This record gives sequence, C-alpha cells and structure tokens, in this order.
Amino acid sequence: LHTAYRRQRQMCIRDSTWRDNTVLALVGGFVTEDYLKEKITELLKEGTELIVLDYKALLHFSEEVREYESQIQDVGIQAYLLNPLQSAYDYEDIARDYLRQMLPSRKEVCGKKALEEVFSQEEEKTVQMAAYLSYVPFHAYPLVLEKLREAEMEELYLTIERPTVATLYDMEKYGITVEKDALKEYGDQLVGRIEELEKNIYEQAGKTFNINSPKQLGVILFEDLKMPFAKKTKTGYSTNVEVLERIAEDHPIVPRILEYRKLTKLKSTYVEGLLKVISPVDGRIHTHFQQTVTATGRLSSTDPNLQNIPVRMELGRAIRKVFVPEDGYVFVDADYSQIELRVLAHISGDEQLIEAYKSDADIHRITASKVFHTPFEEVTDLQRRNAKAVNFGIVYGISSFGLSQDLSITRKEAATYIEQYFATYPQVKTFLDKQVEDAKQNGYVTTLYGRRRPIPELKSSNFMQRSFGERVAMNSPIQGTAADIMKLAMIHVWEELHRRKLNSRLSLQIHDELLIETDRAEATEVAELLKDKMKHAAELSVSLEVDLHTGENWYDAK
Repeated sequence: LHTAYRRQRQMCIRDSTWRDNTVLALVGGFVTEDYLKEKITELLKEGTELIVLDYKALLHFSEEVREYESQIQDVGIQAYLLNPLQSAYDYEDIARDYLRQMLPSRKEVCGKKALEEVFSQEEEKTVQMAAYLSYVPFHAYPLVLEKLREAEMEELYLTIERPTVATLYDMEKYGITVEKDALKEYGDQLVGRIEELEKNIYEQAGKTFNINSPKQLGVILFEDLKMPFAKKTKTGYSTNVEVLERIAEDHPIVPRILEYRKLTKLKSTYVEGLLKVISPVDGRIHTHFQQTVTATGRLSSTDPNLQNIPVRMELGRAIRKVFVPEDGYVFVDADYSQIELRVLAHISGDEQLIEAYKSDADIHRITASKVFHTPFEEVTDLQRRNAKAVNFGIVYGISSFGLSQDLSITRKEAATYIEQYFATYPQVKTFLDKQVEDAKQNGYVTTLYGRRRPIPELKSSNFMQRSFGERVAMNSPIQGTAADIMKLAMIHVWEELHRRKLNSRLSLQIHDELLIETDRAEATEVAELLKDKMKHAAELSVSLEVDLHTGENWYDAK
C-alpha cells in the first residue's frame, strides 16, 4: 500500500496537503490485492473517511465497506447531483470542472483495454491510472462538498443517493433468471408475426420493398399511396413514429408498419439482446443500473435495458414470462398507482385535486365529471379516456397541439379541454406557471427533496427549445419527486429485508415498480413489508397507493 502511495506521488502528486494517514482515496479497480481488504476495514474501524470516485466499484471489491457507509464519500454521485446534464462523471471530468486540470482520459491512457486488463498487464499505466483515480476525488471532494451544501443537496445525497448505490449493487449482484428455452420460443412467436406483417404490408403496398428503409417506405406511403402530411427531409420523406401515428387511420398499412417496427425492435433488443447477456455461470442476467444518467433522478439500466420493456402491446408484455424466480421462490411485484398525479396534487396544493384523491374514487372519472360538467355516474368511457389523457398530459406540460394529436381532436377542442381542466384545478395552473417563472429566474427547478434540474433551454433564442424548456420546468419537479420517492422505497425495502434476515431480495426496479424474488415461505411477510414501505416512503397530503401481485413469473406477478 505504501509503495503504491509513494509511486503515485512520484508520478503526479506534488501537493503538500496529501496525508496518507488522514484520508484514503481509493477506487475498487485499483485495489486488487486481497490483503488490502483487511487494511481498508482496519482504516474504517479507526474512523478513516474513504473518498472514492465510484462507491459501487468499491463494493464490488469489498462488500464489508457497506457497514461503514457514513465514512464513504462518492464524488462521482455528488458531481452528478451538481450537474445532472453531463454525459459522464469520470476523473477527467471532475478534474476539469473542480480542479481546473486537464488530465488524459481513461481512453487515452488505456486505449480500448478494460481497466482490469490494464491493471493486470501494464505496470506504468496502472500507476498512472491509480494516481488519477485517487488524486482527483481526494482533492476535488472539499470543493464538491462545498457546492453541494450551497445548493442544499447534501441531505439528498446522504439520505437518498448514497444509500441507493448499495441497494443497486445488491440487485446487480443477484440478477434475475431468464429461461433460455422460453425466450427462444418467444422469439419464434415474434418471427411468425413479423413474417405475417411483412406479407400483409407488401400486399397493401402492391410491391415488395425494404420496410426498414425510411427512404423506400416514404416513397410507398407518400408517392405511391398518396397519403397526407408528407414532410420532405434531405434524405427523403419523414417516416418517424409521430408521422406514422398521425396517418394511422388513413390507411390500414400504417398500423401494420407501426406494429412491425415494435416487434422487430423487440426481437433485436430483447430476444437477441437477452440471449447475449445470460450469464454462463448462473443462467441469470445482471443488468447494470445507472444512477447518473437521467436529469430527473430516475434510474436507467443497460446490458440489457429493462426500463423500456413494452407494456401496451400484449405480445410485448409477454416477454416478462421468460423472467422467472429460482426454485423455491416466487415473484412479488408492486407498483405505485398514479404516483406522479398524486405528487402533483401534493406539491401544487390544489384542494380540488387533493379532495378528489381523498374520495378514493376513479380520478379520471372525477376529472371528466368536473371538466365536462357531467354527473359522475353519467360520465362516458370516451369522456373518461379524454380526461385521463388530460390528467397525464398536464404532468408533462402538454400543449393543445400535443393533446389534439393524442386524442385525434381539433386543436381548438384540445385547448378547451386544457382550459376547463385548469378551471377545475386552478392551483395546478398556478403551480406550473410558477415552476416556469422560477426556472427562468434561477436556471433550474427542484424536487420536493431538493434535487435540482438545470434548464438551459429557457435561455435559447430558438422558440422550440424554449417551449421544450417550459415543459421540462413543469414536469421535472413532479417526475423527479416521484423518482426520489421510489429510491426511498427501494432503500427502506432493502434495509428491512436485511434487518429481518430474510432470504428474499430485490430484483428489479422499473420506473414505478419494484420486483422481489421471494422465498415462498416468506411470501406473505414480504408482500406486507413491500406494500408498507412503498406506501410510507413519503408522507404526502394524499396517500400513496400500491398495486401488488404475486406470480410464478414476472408477467403473472404484474
């Protein structure tokens, strides 16, 4: 250890404030010798603070450090909180932003090799990388912490972001089982339907062509079939999903093209994609949860991305059937009911909306009754559906144009719906307007827990960019607060599972949903625990409601 320190100092550290015995700056990848685990534990027991670039990497090296979480500072997570719009928070980014130093990037030092490969083969590069990975967080930490306190986000970091790291580490480590044969069978189902759609599309077009070519598809739709709303680009006609959805009712070929695209993406992303990442060791997939990617605080996942599994198409939802618990276990799944609307009711303080939720009746039917001035019992399914679109649209700062597209009505009708909604829930309008004004003045909006979302688009000279910024200003406090609440729920569930020494474990988090791989003997206890911790993750002026199901696979549990 001391040899490593000495060599680091020789390589790049010329700073008298470097103190070996006070603060240890480490990264999991650098610390490769087993004896160092004992040294780290010894230092932690003495009260040493570990300042790292990546707490999760340190957990991969030594899970024991979790017991001393209050002594571990993750500078990467802290930097993310201060500027969630960046694409990366590696040592070179932090050195540039906080130390005013330009350091060679990981890629420049290591080339295409993985860090572990470099560490095992190239001594000089190992020392260089170790120096950067320890020097930067160590020296940046006081500056980052000061800014975090100025932005009033230290509490957010301590109570939500840092504990989330350990929770995600466990979820990644355990992974989830995928039945390979069932997945292949599902792939065959997709292929059958895709071939059926291809045949039908060719018949409708009167010729064969490459359906995956936007250029060829544009010619078929807008020249051969003379469809409306043709929009020329430099490479041909625009055939993106917005264009196709707009003309979906004008010709039967369009819905089939939309379905074809969804199913081919399902096949490549989930059938072929999942088969590639099933571990040969345990037959499970171990997705990587990303904590520093989204600007609102939501989690994302990669290798594979499980956040975008389709829910609207039955054939898309069916992919969940291949995710199964291990023998002797069952899935318990819970998701928040309308969490973003409930958050909106709370943070806007709108008495009508709060009362609507407290009545425990169908919120969309209540809204339809109020907006369309129809007795509650007489609200039609169409009115309810339109009210639902307005309810959720308002959360995302929807415009009259956007709503008219969603509901296939005129822009004037859509504007009337929105006006009636705001007349019904006036404090919602006041709240949303205030978010936009605050964002223009401060440059950011905040969640209920103090998470900041910068909105530079509001200063753009481009009208479309400014309009986007206004929608972000309306939505981010709502979506971000919901994301914070979900993280708190995850942390509390994870802690309770461990406190009770249960065999069950958290498997997945998908937006508003938590999935637990549950020992059958613990199923009743875990279901009660999960529901309780999610319902009480936050105390709002309206209750948080949770839908909970149990099943032999993820599909049945949902």
